[in-house]
Amino acid sequence: MVPPEGVSAAKARVAAIKSRFGGFESAMSAAVSRGSEVDRGRIEEAVAKAAQEHGVDADLLLAVAEVESGLRPDAVSSKGAMGVMQLMPSTAAKMGVADALDVEENVAGGARYLREQIDRFGGDLSLALAAYNAGPEAVSRHGGEPPYAETRRFVSRVLARMATGRAAR
Repeated sequence: MVPPEGVSAAKARVAAIKSRFGGFESAMSAAVSRGSEVDRGRIEEAVAKAAQEHGVDADLLLAVAEVESGLRPDAVSSKGAMGVMQLMPSTAAKMGVADALDVEENVAGGARYLREQIDRFGGDLSLALAAYNAGPEAVSRHGGEPPYAETRRFVSRVLARMATGRAAR
C-alpha cells in the first residue's frame, strides 16, 4: 500500500506538470485532430485511385487502412510497419514505394500488395487478408489462416467492417 503522503506528492507533481505543459498538450491535440480531418479526405482519394488502378474494392482497402493504422499516415508499428496501410520496409520496397509515409505511395503499395495476395490465394479474401498481415509464407506454411491471434483479429475486423459497411465513405 502506498502511504498517503506518497499519493499526495504524486498528485501535486502531476498537477505541476499539467500546468506547465497544458498549453502544449492542447495545441498538439488540436493539431492532431485538424490533421486527421484533412488526412481522411486525402486518404479516401488515394484509396479510390489505388482501388481502380489495382482492381481492388475501395471499401476493402479503406477497411484495411482503418484496421491497420486508424487512417494515420504517420503510424509506425513496433515491428516497423509504416503508414496508412502499415507496410513493412521490405514489402514497401518490393511494391516500389520510396516513401512509406507518403499517403498516395503507401496506399498504392498496399493496394498492389493486397491484389497480389488476392490473386495468390485464388480470390479468398480471408486468406489474402491473413497473408497481408502475417505474410504469404505463413499462410502457405499453415495451409490456411495462421493460428496467430493478431492475424485472426485483423482478418475478422476487416471482414466485419466490410460486412457492416463501416468502412464505407
